[in-house]
Amino acid sequence: MAGQVLAITNDERSKAGCAPVVLDSRLTQAAQAHSADMSARNYFSHTSLDGRTFVDRAKAAGYSSPGAENIAKGQRTAAAVMSAWMNSSGHRANILNCGLKTMGLGYVQSGYYWTQMFGW
Repeated sequence: MAGQVLAITNDERSKAGCAPVVLDSRLTQAAQAHSADMSARNYFSHTSLDGRTFVDRAKAAGYSSPGAENIAKGQRTAAAVMSAWMNSSGHRANILNCGLKTMGLGYVQSGYYWTQMFGW
């Protein structure tokens, strides 16, 4: 799934004149853990039940410059989640922020929880 989301993300960024983002293993680790936590504990929020934000989660994974986070629930495919994000002004702004350089993706099939994290 990460490769598909990355490809669509970079296609949208290219259309907007932005450089592509590259996958970062630390952001992917943080994003995957957040998707898994939301699925296991049945919640949907940028803030973990223990109060941690995406900045906290990225830094705990060793990434020092987190930039933005998109989350989604219920979309069964990479194309569907990217369509939902691109049709939401806040999520779209994150995807098309030309200053962001890296991306991590977390996906859990149980409940279809998605977390897309970006870094500077």
